[in-house]
Amino acid sequence: MDSQTPKVSTSSEIHIRLLITGGTFDKEYNELTGQLFFRDTHVQDMLDLGRCRVGVTVEKLMMRDSLEMTQEHRSEIREACRRSRESRIVITHGTDTMEQTARCLGEANLDKTIILTGAMVPYKFGSSDGLFNLGAAIALAQALPPDIYVAMNGRFFIWSNVTKDRQTGEFKELARAPDR
Repeated sequence: MDSQTPKVSTSSEIHIRLLITGGTFDKEYNELTGQLFFRDTHVQDMLDLGRCRVGVTVEKLMMRDSLEMTQEHRSEIREACRRSRESRIVITHGTDTMEQTARCLGEANLDKTIILTGAMVPYKFGSSDGLFNLGAAIALAQALPPDIYVAMNGRFFIWSNVTKDRQTGEFKELARAPDR
């Protein structure tokens, strides 16, 4: 599947655009070198395994570790959200810079419900939180009003009030919410 050929899992009244950017979600392990790498997205397999019954169009934007994301990559994500016909969008993203991309989208004042989600463990490892996070993000995209959110580990956060705690590896609210 390439970025020019979106895959539709099913049709329903609500339709969600699912933008793939890479991150731990889609990493695989090279047993010879011990390194993680990208081959292709696992999102369609995850939707099938989770028996997703929501209309979802999957679009692969990039396969990138979020630590390697630049402002140009974030602009590409923002423009994909802007041009999307869907008003509900889920973005798979690496967790290391997810909050930066959320802020980039939040500052763009897009009138859409956009949920960023990721995984701490690659899906291919079998013990990943990715399937749970993806399901939660799809549900939240249907339920939350237009704005930008981060959904991880059963919680969701508004774009302007989220940080990744580097000590625990968990997302949480900032100590004080900034003015929006």
